[in-house]
Amino acid sequence: MYKMKLHKYIIPLGICLAVVSCTPGIAPLAASKPVPESFDKSTDTINISTTPWRTYFKDQNLVNLIDTALKNNQELQITLQEIEIAKNDIRVKKGALLPKVGIGAGAGVEKVGRYTSQGAGDASTEIMPGKEMPDPLSDFKLAAYARWEVDIWKKLRNSKKVAVTRYLATVEGKNFVITNLIAEVADSYYELLALDSQLDIVRQNIALQSNALEIVKFQKEAARATELGVQKFQAEVMASKSMEFEILQNIKETENKINFLLGQYPQEIKRDKSNFMSLMPSVINSGIPSQLLANRPDIKQAELQLTAAKLDVKVARAEFYPSLDISAAIGLNAFKPSYLFTLPESLLYSLAGDLAAPLINRNAIKAEYSSANARQIQALYNYERTILNAYLEVSSQLSKINNLGKSYDLKSQQVATLNRSIAVAGDLFKSAKVDYFEVLMTQRDALESNLELIDTKKEQLNAIVHVYRELGGGWK
Repeated sequence: MYKMKLHKYIIPLGICLAVVSCTPGIAPLAASKPVPESFDKSTDTINISTTPWRTYFKDQNLVNLIDTALKNNQELQITLQEIEIAKNDIRVKKGALLPKVGIGAGAGVEKVGRYTSQGAGDASTEIMPGKEMPDPLSDFKLAAYARWEVDIWKKLRNSKKVAVTRYLATVEGKNFVITNLIAEVADSYYELLALDSQLDIVRQNIALQSNALEIVKFQKEAARATELGVQKFQAEVMASKSMEFEILQNIKETENKINFLLGQYPQEIKRDKSNFMSLMPSVINSGIPSQLLANRPDIKQAELQLTAAKLDVKVARAEFYPSLDISAAIGLNAFKPSYLFTLPESLLYSLAGDLAAPLINRNAIKAEYSSANARQIQALYNYERTILNAYLEVSSQLSKINNLGKSYDLKSQQVATLNRSIAVAGDLFKSAKVDYFEVLMTQRDALESNLELIDTKKEQLNAIVHVYRELGGGWK
């Protein structure tokens, strides 16, 4: 007798073990490549990414613009709603761990044929002495129901962990948006200041060219110059005035770009237009590459996505295993409302457990499992690519800052030399020792070198912004 009872449990258990043993294995992941120990042979761990953006940027007008952007930018607001969506997904997965309990009430009526097994049986049944079962038969029910999937293989718990991990990934995504938003506002702000400086240079050049035009006109009247010289100077003035309007258009577009980032309609951007060339780049402390893993939101996001992908594989693997469902109900059931609360006759209850596992035609489960494996490998490559990209971005910006500093010093010397040559050329032209062509070329060279110097200054300031972003600064 005991052997018979034992066989009842051994057979289902053997089937379950057979199912589990047929489950495909998890694809092995390649080891991640180590991060280099330094960017430029320095092992100093001081890192500007820990500096709050309000402290890193010294210009109060820029600080105010960034503050407004962080409050109003639509892209950031969209990202915040993605966080809310991910948070609600956690609640969904958490609810799957708990029994599903509901309550219901129902009423109905049923008339069966008298010459049927059920009809004949009902006709011969007496519910009370001398009273047959009513025909047609009503049915009234009031009951509570419960259903619970027992999380034997941690499938539901791992699903909840996936939701939590993806929620944390969206938070890091929000931090990455903040970092990029701060950098974009700062970039556009410095571009605007550069355009203001270029506009001043062009207007100064227009005044200088207009003065030279008057001189050549005077010399023409004195028969010391020709109409060709007058036309050449006049054409140069017109070209500079055309450049002035181009810069004004660029200023308008850059202001609108900033307004878009700030989530506001077109308005003038408050700024100090007088001190752009005196702005000094900040001192850069890049720290060590391993700090990128903790400071860069995109790396942390990729790491969390990799963790979630690994958990997805476990969830997909658990689909091959048997699942245990427990269902229960308790309530009242009678064919007449007056009998509904007559206990214990109207009492109903049930308790059942189901153990089921996929045995044949598991192609859909295998496909989902293979896809989960592939997504896990994708997430690993994405994580490695994100780290590599972060390192290269920092390395490029550090090199750019160094080279731009040297370039700016040389261009400054070039501009100073050409500015002095303008005065010299003017004096020689007045005394007829050089012709108008040399004066025009000197003024043109000086204008181009001044505009290039402003561009170099802008690139310097942008590089300082970018290295701050690449190191992971701004979101803390």
